[in-house]
Amino acid sequence: MAGVLDYAPFAAAAFAIPEFLPQLQKLRRTNDTNGVSWTWAALTSVNNAAWLAYFTLSHYWTALVPSTSATVLAGTLAAMLSSRRQADCRCGVLIAAWAALLLCAYIMLGRAGLGAALTVAFIVQATPSVWTAYTAKYPTGIATGTWTLVLGELSCWTAYGIHKSDQRLVALGITGITASLLMLYRARRSQLAPARGQVV
Repeated sequence: MAGVLDYAPFAAAAFAIPEFLPQLQKLRRTNDTNGVSWTWAALTSVNNAAWLAYFTLSHYWTALVPSTSATVLAGTLAAMLSSRRQADCRCGVLIAAWAALLLCAYIMLGRAGLGAALTVAFIVQATPSVWTAYTAKYPTGIATGTWTLVLGELSCWTAYGIHKSDQRLVALGITGITASLLMLYRARRSQLAPARGQVV
């Protein structure tokens, strides 16, 4: 079993590399931003850039490709949402402050400090997405394909974190699984409710 879990990062990469493509494609096709958070997209790009540094310092080479992909594609999604006037200046200031905190954690405490900050990164990152989805009347802009891929990726990292006794990866994984399930549930309800004339 241990040998199989050594390959979990490869499986995580397979889920993560195309992760944001369903959301990008849906937004381009429908122009529907309901339930899609600009803050989430921007934080995802920032956090994955930080994870890229952490994985490099930890010699988790397999994780570099998906982290790079998420950094670029989430940044692209944030830019697309900005062009549709979804950006929030106040949230932008908070995102800049968060990025500065991550940088300071690394400068002052090295890999351990960056890892400690990243332990809560996915909570910081996912909260705006869940909030936006659950406060929108009909969050029809959510791409379930993206959140299904997030669920697959974070399940792999949870297993790998347990295998390597890396509590930071375990925390990332469990938080990601929870957020993904919440988003998939909300998106599913938004698909069913209009047909039934219900408020979700």
